[in-house]
Amino acid sequence: MNARPWGSGARRCKPIDVMHMEEAAEIQRRIDQLNEEHRDLDAAIAALVEKMGHDQLQIARLKKRKLRIKDEISKLLDNLLPDIIA
Repeated sequence: MNARPWGSGARRCKPIDVMHMEEAAEIQRRIDQLNEEHRDLDAAIAALVEKMGHDQLQIARLKKRKLRIKDEISKLLDNLLPDIIA
């Protein structure tokens, strides 16, 4: 039985559960992508710090970008995991 969100009209829709699963999978793919970018930034920052005469401004920019990525990951996780009211 296919559950349709707007009754039994002529419009064909995906079941709500399938839409949610596809959306959750897309969110998880984006989280994985951001985690990889976050790790890459860690490596870039570490390489710059080890370098003699490293550029403090460049390091600060990379760290700021890394924080923005972490914030985006947190927001996506909040969308993926529903709040449970105790």
